[in-house]
Amino acid sequence: MSVLIAFLSLVVEFALGYPDWLFRAIGHPVTWFGRLISFLDRRLNRATDPDALRRKRGVQALLVIVLVPAVIGLSVQILFWFVPMGLVITALLATSLLSQRSLYEHVEAVADALDTGGLALARLAVSRIVGRDPETLDRAGVCRAAIESLAENFSDGIV
Repeated sequence: MSVLIAFLSLVVEFALGYPDWLFRAIGHPVTWFGRLISFLDRRLNRATDPDALRRKRGVQALLVIVLVPAVIGLSVQILFWFVPMGLVITALLATSLLSQRSLYEHVEAVADALDTGGLALARLAVSRIVGRDPETLDRAGVCRAAIESLAENFSDGIV
């Protein structure tokens, strides 16, 4: 069942992507996790605390980051197990957790900029998907940055 849900979610997300109106309204679950991790890091990871306490809090943060989404996902699956079209509803909800279409569009924008707009436009496009400053990157560096971001975000959003 889970494999079918994952497959349907991937197909729908690739075809439709994450709606812009929804992103503007509530953001994306990937950004929610980023905010949660930042929050937990600020609250639990104090440089002045002893290493043993920091390690304990790190384990607590890890448990929150892993268990909260797992419980939510399991609850959704159980909730829709007995509902007509529950598999489809679950797959549609799971679609919102992916980011492959957006990732494809951002990397494609970098490639298009390199083909037609020049290096400055390509640097601007790659700055939207990488954390580093692309101003000093040459053409090969922009390509590498886009490919690295593609691989990392594929791992985060799909795998």
